[in-house]
Formats: sequence, C-alpha cells, structure tokens
Amino acid sequence: MPSFRLPQRGWLFDLDGTVYRGDVLIPGAAATIAALRAAGRRVAFLSNKPLQTRGDYAAKLTRLGIPTSADEVISSSLVLARHLRTLDPGAPVFVIGEPPLITELQTHGFEVRTHHHVRWVVIAFDRTFDYAKLNTALQAVRAGARLIATNPDRTCPTEDGEIPDCAGMIAAVEAVTGATVEVIVGKPSPIILETALDRLAVPAADAVMVGDRIETDIVMGKRGGLATVLVLSGITRADDPRIAEVAPDAVVRSIGELMEP
Repeated sequence: MPSFRLPQRGWLFDLDGTVYRGDVLIPGAAATIAALRAAGRRVAFLSNKPLQTRGDYAAKLTRLGIPTSADEVISSSLVLARHLRTLDPGAPVFVIGEPPLITELQTHGFEVRTHHHVRWVVIAFDRTFDYAKLNTALQAVRAGARLIATNPDRTCPTEDGEIPDCAGMIAAVEAVTGATVEVIVGKPSPIILETALDRLAVPAADAVMVGDRIETDIVMGKRGGLATVLVLSGITRADDPRIAEVAPDAVVRSIGELMEP
C-alpha cells in the first residue's frame, strides 16, 4: 500500500488547476485519489466555480477517470443556497449567474426573478454578464436588496489560460451601487469549509486541503486548522512570494506527488 506525505484521514481537493485544467486531467490525479480511497481516506471535492451542477462535476470526474458521486462534490452554488436559506428562506432573488446556480437556488426554494423587485442580488461567475444585468442589480439595491456572492476568485484557469471570474462581477456591482457584498460563501470562507468537513465527518485537525490558489485554498485551510498542500499545476507559480508568507505544509508540482516515492 502506498504511503502519503500527510497522515490525515480527510482530504479536500480543489478541482480547477488541481485535479484538472479544463477538460484535461492533471497527471497523477486519478492514481493518487484512487490510492487515497483504497487506503481508507475520505475524499471530497470543492469548487468555487458555479458554472456546473454537482452532478455535472461528478460526471466530469468520472469521465476523466475518477469515479465520483454528486454527494462528494461541494460547490459554491450549493453552499450559497443553503446559507441563504438560513438567512432568508424562500426570498425573491435576482441572479447574476448561469443556469446551474439558478437551478440550485430554485431547488432550495428561492424565487428567481429577472427584475429588480427582490430582497437579494446573488452575484456569481457569469460569462453572460452585461449592462442589463448590472442595471438590474443597481435598481434592486436602490430598492433595498442586499448582496451575496459565490466566490472571490479574480480569474479561472482553463486549458487555454485564465479567464475573468466572479471578482469582476462583484467589483462592477459594488462600484455602481456603492453597496458591499455581505457574504461570500466560497473559499476561503469558513462557510464552505464547514460544509466540506461535515461531508468528510472528520475534525479539521484530521483533514488536508489541497489546492492551487494561495488566497483561497491555502488560506482557508490555514485559518480552519487543516493541513495544507499547495500544488503548482494551476494558478500559483513556484516563485510566488506569498508561498513563504502563508507557509503551506507542503508544496508539490502536482497531486501526483502526494504519494511518497
């Protein structure tokens, strides 16, 4: 049986830039995750990207060679819907986001509207973001709506390079409305971490966060008391000065190096 760099029972993996990039699996990802599962470790996947349903993520991982169920995926869409339900169940919302997020909100009992007579504006990574959506958000805030968002990422890694992410939408809405997003539920928020640890059924001290972003994956893990592994297969480069500042427990080229040689 292979040994691993860290002994913890629970393993949380970021997806984009860590397990795959676009539709290309990171070398060693399938073998590493299979070995962890075979050794009795508990595995779950976290994604800040709200562009797919949990079922979509699970199907993609399975297609790429990592058999996965939807219950093993924790998405920012799921966490936002659950958290907003604790704040204002069934509230009317306007969504800057794509259909998978809208579906998740509707599944959790929210009324998704296309006009500004709402109690919340939900801001997410939205490749169809435009002036009309920005104006509706402005009018909603003017009428008293509050702001909540899925994730703080500035860019999203793809096989063709980085593309703008949710931070751009947040900045635009905050700039024109003068309002501030009250809650961002995705990494590095403790809200998504709590959901993930509940899924693993292990305490933070017995869990590892593996990801490619210092400001989300590693910072969340460090703040939450998890061991952390930074992979250099995504956004972060080896010469990034923040590595020394944040001090992850391990830095590897890819998750294929999580198994001891």
